[in-house]
Amino acid sequence: MVKNWLCRAVLMAASAALLAGCGSSSIESALTPTRFVSFGDAFNDVGQSGSKYTVNDGSTNNWSQQMVGDFGLSLTLAPSSSGGLSYARGNARVNTTPDAAGNSSTLTVKQQVDAFLASNTIGGNDVMIVQGGISDIVAEMAAVNAGTETTAQMLANLTQAGTDLGAQVRRLVQAGAKYVVVVGTYNLGRSPWATAIGQGAFLESASSQFNNALLVSIVDLGANALYIDAAYYLNLVTGLPGSYSLTDASSVMCTSVDPGPGIGIGANQVNSALCNTSTIASGLNYNLYAFADQIYLTPVVQRLFGDYAYGRLRARW
Repeated sequence: MVKNWLCRAVLMAASAALLAGCGSSSIESALTPTRFVSFGDAFNDVGQSGSKYTVNDGSTNNWSQQMVGDFGLSLTLAPSSSGGLSYARGNARVNTTPDAAGNSSTLTVKQQVDAFLASNTIGGNDVMIVQGGISDIVAEMAAVNAGTETTAQMLANLTQAGTDLGAQVRRLVQAGAKYVVVVGTYNLGRSPWATAIGQGAFLESASSQFNNALLVSIVDLGANALYIDAAYYLNLVTGLPGSYSLTDASSVMCTSVDPGPGIGIGANQVNSALCNTSTIASGLNYNLYAFADQIYLTPVVQRLFGDYAYGRLRARW
């Protein structure tokens, strides 16, 4: 298994390098962003419904906000529900409704882009952030578990979803975006959810299926699109937690059980959108752990990935 994901990581890193290398070979880190605009699912949701999918402790606890903050500018990334430019929202799928939790009113990533483009013009120094895939995998796995589709159908649907996310990147570039940060799914085979349902190997394959389709669909957009490889980076964090000052990359820190559909993995499961410092497993320091719930990450890992994304962005532009 370790050999398999290392091989995949090398392939994904090579594809990402290809995207990063397209265009001028003399690019310097001279970009001063005017705005950040963000689209995606719970991994990128900065509080659309008032809370985030992590431990809501008042810190910078979402990777995209950490990346923006690392620029040291006066820019912020706030949810569109409060007048900001982050349209990402929990459980959103790329181009399919209902969402991962069965809610038909949640805007898909495509609909989020629609909403932005309907009333905005992209500026020359605006940075777009496009992320997705986690909710599609959750929803497709639910259909497999329910017996309403096969694993082969799931993988085919994820190939389409990855391609569809790439289409949204292309739309933004065609609308004038010069700088688009693209993030797929991390390796859900490493999540506590995968362990709980005994589907680690399959969810690893499903994650790769989505990401590979996304990469193929944007491979010609390297002058304007930068792929940030969440699967590669978070494989390192979860595979070698001690190297990142963590002690555990498999346990769930939050105790905030949601009687409803929550994050899409079933009723009566922990939902980190309901989690704060008073709903942490007794006696544990969540800053030493990777996962807030069975899918989403603790603030410290969100910040780690945000710093990584910032470094990749600055190295590119």
